[in-house]
Amino acid sequence: MRNNVAHGIFYVEENTMIKIFISSHGHFASGIKSSVEILMGPNQRITVFDAYIDQDSVQEHLDRFYEGVEENDKVILLSDLYGGSVNQVMYTYLERPNTTLIAGVNLALVLELAVREDITEQEIRELVEQSRTMLRVVELDNSDASQAEDGDFF
Repeated sequence: MRNNVAHGIFYVEENTMIKIFISSHGHFASGIKSSVEILMGPNQRITVFDAYIDQDSVQEHLDRFYEGVEENDKVILLSDLYGGSVNQVMYTYLERPNTTLIAGVNLALVLELAVREDITEQEIRELVEQSRTMLRVVELDNSDASQAEDGDFF
């Protein structure tokens, strides 16, 4: 919380921030952050940890991450694989306040979360469903081929 004075009136402003922690087996997490930054610019609310590339542990990095989490912050933990070892460690942090864990992260989901200032549990569930639609088999359609020839792919 931060105290502010505006026009002689004292009020207390609560700063809620979404903080995102992405972890994966190997460099997938840092790759997603790199993609987000290419598309949107730097985002200080996203922290990543690439597991199993050195001796550091997911738990050590999560503990360090939570040191910077304020009481009103909303934490979204993102893992690469439901039931995987990274996800299992992240699961143990669900008892912390305002923490949500999502497994099976994709770039579409992270992009949507990265632009949010605040989010409800219902909105998180809707974004997860929406991000699932971005995973699909893309097939060549005759109408797509004729459009591509005209220079209009989408």
